[in-house]
Amino acid sequence: MSNYFYALGRRKGATARVRLTTGKGNITVNDKPADQYFDASQSLLHQLDRPFIALQQENKFDISVKVSGGGHTGQIDAIRLGIAKALVELNEDFKNTLRRAELLGRDPRERERKKFGLKGARKKQQFTKR
Repeated sequence: MSNYFYALGRRKGATARVRLTTGKGNITVNDKPADQYFDASQSLLHQLDRPFIALQQENKFDISVKVSGGGHTGQIDAIRLGIAKALVELNEDFKNTLRRAELLGRDPRERERKKFGLKGARKKQQFTKR
């Protein structure tokens, strides 16, 4: 394999390790095509192209991703952040454009833990006065 650009993306419980190489626009997630891995959900798959659309660089790079943890939405967001970071590794001039398109910021929101005595993180037993 030729030289590549590596970046790490995270979102909720998901972690994506992204490798970016020059190619024809193929996206491989955990050794499967992206549309097969994400069950061909077009709205989610469109999210993966956002960094390339912002830079007008569609179908110029192949992407290989190893992703773990979280659900599909968290994984897609982690991969998107990893792609944007890898593009900045490739060319520092892309940073301003990606930052303006809000693709370089990590979403810090995490799942809140369940507390003892409650049904979930915040849901309590129903209160009865009498």
